[in-house]
Amino acid sequence: MDRMSTRERIGRILAHREADRIPVADIPWATTLERWRREGLPAEGDWEDHLGVDKIVVITADNSPRYPERVLEETDRYRVYTSRWGVTLREWRHAAGTPHREAFTVQDPDSWRKAKERMTPSPDRIDWARLQANWRRWREEGAWINGSLWFGFEVTYSHFVGVPLFLAMVEEPEWVKEMADTMLDLSIALMEMIWEAGYHFDGVQWWNDMGYKGAQFMSVAMYRDLFKPADQRAVEWAHSKGLPVMYHSCGNVTPFVSEWADLGVDLLNPLEVKAGMDPLALKAQYGDKMSFWGGLDARLYDDPEAMWAEMERLIPVMKEGGGYIAGTDHSVPDSVSLAVFREFVARAKALGRYD
Repeated sequence: MDRMSTRERIGRILAHREADRIPVADIPWATTLERWRREGLPAEGDWEDHLGVDKIVVITADNSPRYPERVLEETDRYRVYTSRWGVTLREWRHAAGTPHREAFTVQDPDSWRKAKERMTPSPDRIDWARLQANWRRWREEGAWINGSLWFGFEVTYSHFVGVPLFLAMVEEPEWVKEMADTMLDLSIALMEMIWEAGYHFDGVQWWNDMGYKGAQFMSVAMYRDLFKPADQRAVEWAHSKGLPVMYHSCGNVTPFVSEWADLGVDLLNPLEVKAGMDPLALKAQYGDKMSFWGGLDARLYDDPEAMWAEMERLIPVMKEGGGYIAGTDHSVPDSVSLAVFREFVARAKALGRYD
C-alpha cells in the first residue's frame, strides 16, 4: 500500500530523498485514452485515478496574441482551423500525429510588433472556472500541481513563427530574444495573478523541445545567447517562490543538460532514449543536483518482455537517492493496450519501492 500522497512523494523525490516509492507518471495520447476506454477504462473520472498513476495537474494561462479562432474546413477525416497564435492548422480526427501548419501570421519583425500589441496581461486569459471547480479537490487528493509557463524556442518555432525563425536566429537575434522575453513576461504575470488569488501550485514547468533524433536545433553558444537568459529568469522566478522547476525538452538535448543544471533546473523530462539520450549517464553525472522523469524507451511497448527487462535494468539505478519519476521517454502511444499499461504501472511501482 502507498503511504504517501503524490504531492508528498514528488516533493521528497525532487529533494533527492527516498519516499515510499518512486512516482509513476506519463502522458497517454488522446487516441490512447479512446482505445483504453474501449478496453474497459471508465469514461468518468480521471484516468490517473483509475490506473493508480501519480497525478500531476498543470495550470495554464493564455499568453498568446489571441488571434480569432475559426474553423475553415471540417470533414470526417480532418479539420482546418486558425489558432489564437495566428497559425492555420490541419488536424486529423481520431488519429495521432502532429498537426500540419499551413500558414503563419507572424513572419517578420513588423508582423511581430502587431502581435505584441495584443499580448498584454488580463484576468480573462485565465480559466478561473476550472480552478474554482477543481483546485480544492486536487489539494484534497494530494495531487502535484504545476504552474505552466509558455515561452522560448519551441513555442516560437512550432506555434507562432515557423521556419523563418531559424533565419532570424542568425540574422535578427534581438527580435528572437524580444519574442521569448515578451512571452515569458506575460506568462509570469498571469501565473502571479493565479498565485495571488490563492491557487497555489507546487512546481513550475515549461515545454521547450530543443532537439531531434541525434542532434539539437542549435548550438550551445546560440542557446546561451538567444534563449538561456529567458530560461534563467524563469528559474529565478520559480525559485523565488520556493518552487522547483520541471523542464521538458524532447530529442537529443545532451549538450544542453549542463546549461540547465547551471541554471538550477530541478528536473529534466523526458530523456528521449530513441533520440540518443542516456538516462544512466545523466544520473551518474548530474544525479546529485538534478532529478529525472522518463527515460524508458516507448518503442519497447511493442515487445512487453523487452520493456520489463529495461525497467529492471534502469529503475533500480535511477531511483537511488531519490531524483527519479518513472515514465516513458515521450508519451504513451495508442499501440499500447490497457492491460499492458496496467502491467507497466504495477512493475514500475514494485521496482521503485524503497522499503
